[in-house]
Amino acid sequence: MTNEFPKGAKFNFATEVDYSSGGIVSKNVLKHPTGNISLFAFDKGESLSTHTAPFDATVQVLEGKAHIVIGDKTHDLVGGETIIMPAGIPHSVEAIERFKMLLTMIKE
Repeated sequence: MTNEFPKGAKFNFATEVDYSSGGIVSKNVLKHPTGNISLFAFDKGESLSTHTAPFDATVQVLEGKAHIVIGDKTHDLVGGETIIMPAGIPHSVEAIERFKMLLTMIKE
C-alpha cells in the first residue's frame, strides 16, 4: 500500500492537503517505479534545503508564493506557475508565504 490518492475519483489538489503551523505536509498522489507525484503544503518560512535529485522534476505552485533556487538562479513563483528543476542541479524551495505545490518527478 502506497497511500496514493484513490483512482477513478475526482479531487482538487489545493484542498487535499492542509497547512501545519511551522511545518511541511506531504501526500503521495501516485508513487511508481517510473516516477512520483506528491502534494505539499509549506507554512510561511518553511523550506527544503539545497539538494540535488537524480531526475527532472516539475514544481507546480497551486496557491501562495514560493522562492525556488535552481543552481545560481532565483525564481519567485505564485499560484498557477510551474518550473522544471533539472536533474543533478542543486535546488532549494522556501515558502515566502504559505504555499501548496504539486511535485512531479519522472524517472528514467
